[in-house]
Amino acid sequence: MLCPHCKKSKSRVIDKRDTEEDKIIRRRRQCLKCKNRFTTYERAILDLIIIKKGGKRERFDREKLKTGIMKACEKRPVSLRKIERIVNEVEAGLRKLHKTEIKSRVIGDLVMKKLKMTDKVAFVRFASYYKHFNDVPSFKKSLR
Repeated sequence: MLCPHCKKSKSRVIDKRDTEEDKIIRRRRQCLKCKNRFTTYERAILDLIIIKKGGKRERFDREKLKTGIMKACEKRPVSLRKIERIVNEVEAGLRKLHKTEIKSRVIGDLVMKKLKMTDKVAFVRFASYYKHFNDVPSFKKSLR
């Protein structure tokens, strides 16, 4: 693990905690060179294949999901911690399906459900991009 301050690889673990139903391990580390402290997270890699609308398949990308949610929440009072929690909850929901291939629609629906409870404007932003509305009536119908 490289120190984010001095980029040296020697560090020691000061504290270790399990989080989120024991799916993520949080480690507090101290660099042996510069003595600065930093936190790392260890999680199991979820090897899922996402089936896009056109039939194309790609690997599940947690960062891509997070970026999409962050765009929807831009300039809204939604903390990065809350966004990370939404990503974690969506990923956990996908794991519970016990499938290796999942349609992108399932992910979109999970995200919309979480955003609707978090911030209505972010929900509308995400829904408008995700659903590809062609006109105002179809947009209003979906919002209802």
